[in-house]
Amino acid sequence: MTGPSLANVWNRKAGSLSSFNRYSPALKAANIEWNDKTLDEWINDPQHVVPGNQMTSAGIKNAQQRADLLAFLKETTQRGGSQAAQQGGPMGGMMGGGQVPNLKKLDPEDRVQAITYCKDTYIVTTVNGQTRKFWERNLRLKTDASGDGPEKNAPALIGAGMMGDRADVIFADPSEISAFIAAKCE
Repeated sequence: MTGPSLANVWNRKAGSLSSFNRYSPALKAANIEWNDKTLDEWINDPQHVVPGNQMTSAGIKNAQQRADLLAFLKETTQRGGSQAAQQGGPMGGMMGGGQVPNLKKLDPEDRVQAITYCKDTYIVTTVNGQTRKFWERNLRLKTDASGDGPEKNAPALIGAGMMGDRADVIFADPSEISAFIAAKCE
């Protein structure tokens, strides 16, 4: 997840969810409890509320848009929120409720056998023998050490672009990345 789960965020201390370990020191040290007022202020201007936090959003300045977002969050993230919303709802899982694919159970076309790199292109070969070429900026190398992450030395290839020109290769551990990629021009 990019950010912490927002499930049951109301009345929770900022920077305190134990399942998320990438909070900024500023947010961890903030003495803020999330409620309607503090969340509205945060969504309006995160840097004003907690200077030095790592939130990249400049905020939503329109009060009605913030009110609508807060109403949606309150309905979908509190205990008893709608089932559809807790499983991703209209935000497609962006609120931390979406299903993460199990990368241990992949079809051969989604399991990476080899990766070569030539000039500005990655060539990814999957277990079924297919090869795909990606411009170096369109292939992201990631890791997932969770229980749903890929098996060691069996990275997953996950499409990341609507046109098929982008993808993620997800490894079980960072140490696998360099060892898996061979510099080779044919």
